Amino acid sequence: MADEKTNDNTLEENIRELLEQARTQLQADGGDLEIVSIEGKKVTLNLKGHCAGCPHAQATLKGYIEEALRTYVDPEITVERGL
Repeated sequence: MADEKTNDNTLEENIRELLEQARTQLQADGGDLEIVSIEGKKVTLNLKGHCAGCPHAQATLKGYIEEALRTYVDPEITVERGL
């Protein structure tokens, strides 16, 4: 994934690709994620399944998903939880 910064994909395509990888891992634990919106470098997600009510949901969004997006796609990406 690290090479994606230099390929021809758009920012949104790179974000969506990484989120699909994250979904696979969340689904293995009985959870899932839903993309609410991608507006430039602001990504809004809803966690579903076991992840929806998990007390670690914010840590999953910020510490796992946001960090991965910042590392592999763009260091200025922010992830927020949808309503």
